[in-house]
Amino acid sequence: MTVSSVLPEPGEFASLVPTPESPVWQYASDARLFQTSGYALLLQVAHPTVGAGVGEHSTFQTDPWGRLHRTLDYVNGSIYGGPKLAGEIGRRVREMHRDIKGIRPDGKRYHAMEPDAYAWVHATLASAIVDGHARLGRKMSDQTAATFWRDWMKVGRLIGVRDRDLPEEWGDFRPYFEQVTSTELVNNPTVHMVLDTLREPARPLKQIPHPVWNVLRMPAALHMRLCTVGMLAPDLRDRLGLSWSAGDERGFRAIAAVSRAATPVIRGPLRAFGPVYVKLRRKPLERGDVARRSPARETKAAA
Repeated sequence: MTVSSVLPEPGEFASLVPTPESPVWQYASDARLFQTSGYALLLQVAHPTVGAGVGEHSTFQTDPWGRLHRTLDYVNGSIYGGPKLAGEIGRRVREMHRDIKGIRPDGKRYHAMEPDAYAWVHATLASAIVDGHARLGRKMSDQTAATFWRDWMKVGRLIGVRDRDLPEEWGDFRPYFEQVTSTELVNNPTVHMVLDTLREPARPLKQIPHPVWNVLRMPAALHMRLCTVGMLAPDLRDRLGLSWSAGDERGFRAIAAVSRAATPVIRGPLRAFGPVYVKLRRKPLERGDVARRSPARETKAAA
């Protein structure tokens, strides 16, 4: 299968990119979704193919903030960058996966372009937005979620996710999501590599003095762990060997309550982070910095 065979033609780009009226546009740019980034990543790497790809080809362990930056380039550029940029990003992301292959820990061969695994990454990002808002932000109505999903499927087409690879309607998404979660996701070394990296986060910006980050690091790590593990279904936590105490549950519920209560003050760049991000990053995005592989052959599976 060639890269071009599953990607849309340039004439289709405008019909696939969300408009400002789309729930994808409106909900994906809420800055509170930073709290669900670890949740999406953990869901991704628990898939055997994605976990193997990240474990062998990703620089996440050595450069987690750089990986987040590249993910923000991909997601925000695709949604808020306009048709031409979104189409170009889709092509780059698809090409980036061609050489990501190897042997899984269970001895089976894998390839990053396996349709089920490739589509699962796109599905986890949808869950991070929809379920993230339900727990931490502005819960979508069923009708809004259904429209979100139809538009999210269009965004997936830009990177080569085929319509048949995911449920057509939002009403079928939850059974699909629960089926993959309960039958395909497994405990593996990459799951714990991700958690170890989140447990001791590196300094995100060089402008932050080391003494200041030394004070902030532990609270930030605890916050991210509670949101990452707290968003998971209890049975998946158990299968991945993740501890979760009554105190952890209370902590996560407190974070979620404060996050939801902040909705009235989430305005300006906090509410419209995506468009602001693209405006600030327009030149690097157009140069092609987004989704560019590192020498370690960075994989979108870490997105």
